[in-house]
Amino acid sequence: MDWINISFWAFAITAAVSAGAVISVRNPVNAVLCLILTFFSVACVWLLVGAEFLGVALILVYVGAVMVLFLFVVMMLDIDVAALREGWVKFLPVGLVVAVAMLVQILALIGVKARAATPFPDNAASAAADASNTKWLAERLFTEFILPFEFAAVILTVAVIAAVMITLRKRAGIKTQNPSEQSRVKAGDRLRIVSMPVEKPLPAAAPAEGEGQA
Repeated sequence: MDWINISFWAFAITAAVSAGAVISVRNPVNAVLCLILTFFSVACVWLLVGAEFLGVALILVYVGAVMVLFLFVVMMLDIDVAALREGWVKFLPVGLVVAVAMLVQILALIGVKARAATPFPDNAASAAADASNTKWLAERLFTEFILPFEFAAVILTVAVIAAVMITLRKRAGIKTQNPSEQSRVKAGDRLRIVSMPVEKPLPAAAPAEGEGQA
């Protein structure tokens, strides 16, 4: 039985099902959990085929950073966040399913890699160095594909600047901050002394005749 093919199809089906759940569920928290499972399943596929650098980078970059960005966008949208925070127990079943699926994938990946492991030859150090996909990827990026790599860096930088400019644009009914004015503020601008006249209290009205008599 080919455990590598079985594991590949299991990881691929899990990634496809969880990706479909991301666009089908209505709750954004459940969508985040399903998207985490999707990224983790794809990372397991990369680790299964021997691309350790891409698998680890997928987990660190997408699961660690993109999920934070996704939650940041959810916070900026017109969503009742207070209602999402209430009753967090209702998200526990989906979280348990995602956690169990990720644990099963980790155990399956460890088992498959252990079965497919072969002993190193005598020159283990040189063989391990030649088998490093991180070194191969770095050599290709900075030698053969240096120009596309630099173009991608410039495009990503422009995209980040454009996203910031779109977010900071002035719109009606939206409160914005002016960093230049905030940096030029002085201590005297934060405190203002106002002179107000003292008002005398009004005299108490005299009781009318007949009031207070038994």
